[in-house]
Amino acid sequence: MNLDKVISGFFIILAMTLNFGFFYGDMSNLEHHSKYELFAAIVINLIATTLKLGDKTQMGSVLLASSLVADIQLIAAAIVWSVAFYSFSINQEVISIIISLSGGALLANLTSVFLYIGDTLKSKR
Repeated sequence: MNLDKVISGFFIILAMTLNFGFFYGDMSNLEHHSKYELFAAIVINLIATTLKLGDKTQMGSVLLASSLVADIQLIAAAIVWSVAFYSFSINQEVISIIISLSGGALLANLTSVFLYIGDTLKSKR
C-alpha cells in the first residue's frame, strides 16, 4: 500500500464531500449553507492542491488544474459572501452567486475524483 496515495486520495475525496455538503440545500436560503463548511471546504481543497504539486505526470497536471479551479471558485464564493455581508445586505442574487460558485467547484472536485479513480484503476499493482 502506498501511503502517499492513501493520504492524497483521502484529501481529494474529503474536499469533494465537504464541497457537496455546502452546496446541497435550498438555493434561495443561505441558512441551509454553513459558512463553516465553506471554510472547511476551502482549507481541505488547499491541502489537496498542495499534495498534487509534486506529481510530474500528465495526469498530475490535470489533477492540479482541476484542484486549482475548485480553489479559485471556493475562495471567490467566500469573498462574495464576505463583501456582501460587510458592505450591503445579502439578497437572492448574492446567494445564487455563492451557491453557483460552489457548484462549479463541486464539478471540478468531481472531475478530480473521477480522474484519480481512473488513474488508480489504470495503474498496475
